[in-house]
Amino acid sequence: MIIIVVAISAITTPAVAQNLFKGKVVDAQTLQPVQYAGIKALASGKTAGTDRSGNFQLSIGADTATLLVSYIGYTTKTVKVTKTTKLITILLSPGSINLDEVQISPDLSNVSFHSLGALDLNLRPVNSSQDLMRLVPGLFIAQHMGGGKAEQVFVRGFDADHGTDLDVTVDGMPVNMVSHVHGQGYADLHFLIPETVADFDYGKGPYYTEKGDFATAGYLNFNTKDVLDKSMISLEAGRFNTFRGVAMLNLLDSTAKMRGENWYIAGEYNYTDGPFTFAEHYKRFNAFSKYSRPLNANNKLSLSASAFTTTWRASGEIPQRAVAANTTAIDDNGNAITIPQYSNPIGRFGTIDSAQGGKTSRFNFIAKLNTDLGNNLSLENQAYYSHYNFLIHVNTSFFAEDSLGGEQQQN
Repeated sequence: MIIIVVAISAITTPAVAQNLFKGKVVDAQTLQPVQYAGIKALASGKTAGTDRSGNFQLSIGADTATLLVSYIGYTTKTVKVTKTTKLITILLSPGSINLDEVQISPDLSNVSFHSLGALDLNLRPVNSSQDLMRLVPGLFIAQHMGGGKAEQVFVRGFDADHGTDLDVTVDGMPVNMVSHVHGQGYADLHFLIPETVADFDYGKGPYYTEKGDFATAGYLNFNTKDVLDKSMISLEAGRFNTFRGVAMLNLLDSTAKMRGENWYIAGEYNYTDGPFTFAEHYKRFNAFSKYSRPLNANNKLSLSASAFTTTWRASGEIPQRAVAANTTAIDDNGNAITIPQYSNPIGRFGTIDSAQGGKTSRFNFIAKLNTDLGNNLSLENQAYYSHYNFLIHVNTSFFAEDSLGGEQQQN
C-alpha cells in the first residue's frame, strides 16, 4: 500500500492556484478605453488583449505579477500588480509609433488587424471621405459627373457601382440607400469629416451574414471619436481655387472629462473649381456633434448628429472623338460641327453641356447604448434616423440643345 501511494504521488502534477487579474486600459489624455491593447505577464509569458471597452483579464499562478502593456502609438508601460478584487486601471500615454515587436497569440487575434487601421489613420494623409475609403487594401475609387456624387467603388474584382456591392456604415448606421434613383445601395459618404474618425473595420467577400444584402464584395465600417484629445482649427489651400477649412472644439471642461462625460462639435467647408475649363464651383459644408457619458459602471450612452450639403457643376464625360478633333461635336461621319454657343475648342478638360451638375444633402441622428456584460461580452442597442436629398442633371448623349437627339435627364 505504501508503494502505491508513493507511485501516485510521483506521477501527480502539483496543482497551482490561479489568480484572475482583471483590469482596464485607458488613454491617459482622453480617459477613453484603448481597444486591443496587448497585455503580457513577463514571468509566465501569458498574454491577453483588451476588448472594445478596454477591459482585460489574465489568469496567473501567482499573487503578484509584472505586466507589459503595449499598443501602437502609445508608450509601452510595465505595471506591477498584486492579487486584488478591484479592477486595475492602467493609463497609457500617447507616444511614437514603434513596429519593432508584433505579438501573436489566440487572445490577440484582432490586434494586428485593428492596429494596421489605426496606423493608417495616423500616418497617411487624409482630408476627405474618399481618402478614408482608400485606406482599405485592394479598394480604389473613381469619380465622374463632378465631385458631389458618391464614388464609384472597385474592390476585390467587383465594380461595386456606388455601393451596390459594398456595405458601408458609420457608427453602425447604414450609409447605403436601399431605394435610390441613381442605384440601389447608393452610399454617399461625404457627410463624414475624416478628422472625427477613430478607427475603421473592413472585410472582403460575401462571408458576413450580419452585414446584410450589400456585402457582396465586402463591408466597410467607420467609428467616430467619443472625445477629442484637443481642439483644433485647420486651413488648407491649393491649385484651382481649392480651399478647405476644419474646426473641432471640445465643449466640456476637464472636470466633465474625469466623469467620462464628453461633448464636441466639428465643422468642415470645402471649395474647388477643379481643373476644368467650365469651373466646377464645388461647395460642401459638413457639421457634426457627438455627446457621450456613462450611465453607470456598465452602461454608456452616446448621441451624435451630422449634416452636410453639396452643390456642384459637372463637365461630365465627353467623347474621345471630340477631344481628338479639338471641337465640341462630331457628326456621324467624323466631321466637326460648329455650334455657336460651343464654338471654343473642347480639350480634355472642356464641357459640352453646361447645365449638368447637382446638389445633395443628408442629415443623420444616432442614439446608442453600450452595455458591458462582463467576460468579454457586450450588448449594443441603437436607433438612427436619416434624411437624404439628391438632385442631378446628366446628359449621356452630349447634345442638350438637341431636343430630339439629346438625353439630358434629371434624377
